[in-house]
Amino acid sequence: MKKHIPNAITLLNLLSGLIALVYAFDDNIHMAFLWVCIGIFFDYWDGFVARILNVKSEMGLQLDSLADMVTSGVVPGLVVYKMLANIQENQEIYNLTPETYYMGVVPYLGFIITLGAAYRLAKFNIDTRQTDSFIGLPTPGNALFILSIPMIISTTSNQAIIDILSNPYLLVVISILSAIIMNAELPLFSLKVKPNNLGAYKLQIGFVILSLVLLITLQYLAIPIIILVYILLSIIKNMTSKQ
Repeated sequence: MKKHIPNAITLLNLLSGLIALVYAFDDNIHMAFLWVCIGIFFDYWDGFVARILNVKSEMGLQLDSLADMVTSGVVPGLVVYKMLANIQENQEIYNLTPETYYMGVVPYLGFIITLGAAYRLAKFNIDTRQTDSFIGLPTPGNALFILSIPMIISTTSNQAIIDILSNPYLLVVISILSAIIMNAELPLFSLKVKPNNLGAYKLQIGFVILSLVLLITLQYLAIPIIILVYILLSIIKNMTSKQ
């Protein structure tokens, strides 16, 4: 029975993603964000439990990617689609007309994130280099980055930040860049820690502590900063290792 425990946790990740989708359709970004976070929590622990119980399997790997596709691929794509579609009410600010905006299928460009996530997850499943680290930004990290944007907009009182993050051109650029960085040949350290060798994961533990401090002090604004720090630390680690 124990071999089914990690798969059950993975299915909880998928269920969380489906619930997040329902809230995203209703423009309830706060609940969508919460359920994506819950899904990512389950996504971390399914692999951890599988390693502890020594029941890692090919089916578990495939199921994990399918669940991630919904929670960390479809949900962020839909959220950006909804953000771009809702700009319809303020089209005059950006000198847009219904013809140029919708006939140009601008809102649908948000799903570039979903396409990038699908490609990244498929590549991850057959890439033997990504057993102990990642190549390209993992989809959960990208999902948190994307969903932090509307969360920052809805919680900040700084109008300049709201105007910048609500700009449709910026949202399209972010969508394209996120798809690129998920599939870039950029080695990034994994946050998954093996419980029998904690001493070898000082970087990971330090990063988690720093992330908690930033979240407490900056709240949602900390999320994009944490993702940027994660990438920069990985680059530094790669350069140090080569030397």
